[in-house]
Amino acid sequence: MNTVDALEASALPCAGAVHADDCAPATVESEPLPAAVARVPVEEKGPARWAYERLILYIRNFEKQLNPDQEVAMGFTGGEAGVLRIEGLGYFDPDIVTFYGEDDSGLRTQLIQHVSQLNVILRALPRASDAEPARRIGFQLSRQFDKGADSATEGAGPP
Repeated sequence: MNTVDALEASALPCAGAVHADDCAPATVESEPLPAAVARVPVEEKGPARWAYERLILYIRNFEKQLNPDQEVAMGFTGGEAGVLRIEGLGYFDPDIVTFYGEDDSGLRTQLIQHVSQLNVILRALPRASDAEPARRIGFQLSRQFDKGADSATEGAGPP
């Protein structure tokens, strides 16, 4: 390994996943980072940005596994926040991640969370309206990665 390879390897995050079933779907941990995410070394990102980028990857991967009648929602552990149908995601470095959406009652909801308190569960809910196709927020959020845009400036704010 040459010096350039060593520097590049040190900037890449370590990740992994093991499943009981050999036929389990691909996981975020087993896929390479999108070029736009990998372009900025982890040590140059604030904790909120790095959490934000990885949350987008997890949401997008989860949505790939949903059927057309389901949408992604988040459940938040350790509090009374309940379940949030995700409509947007943002961050404010160095340490805040924000979730935008609706709660179980259809009320507009915004959760502002410190990265040290970040504990979420992704859930599959029936889509909000039978008249419209299921929304895929993870794919909308990750367009910045696919375009190669700087995720710190494009698409990082409220929906």
